[in-house]
Amino acid sequence: MLKISGLEKLQRQLEDAQRAFGALDGEIATVRFDPDSPDSVQAAIRSMEAAVDRKVSPYRGNALVESVIPKLKEKYRAAILERAKK
Repeated sequence: MLKISGLEKLQRQLEDAQRAFGALDGEIATVRFDPDSPDSVQAAIRSMEAAVDRKVSPYRGNALVESVIPKLKEKYRAAILERAKK
């Protein structure tokens, strides 16, 4: 008989990842900035990153969540920088 172990841990990781991604669904934060002020733009980026971190903080340590967060932050960072160009 073959016994597979670790499935419970994987199941918990998947459930936690689902909850984390659910927490990130919808509005994460509202940031305002002066597009002519680099300091203001950078402050908006920091504010957005902190908001993402707050939303997923209960799921830190989950490899699935940890792998997605940097990409998500970069996406929002790029969006802020793009809006600052206009």
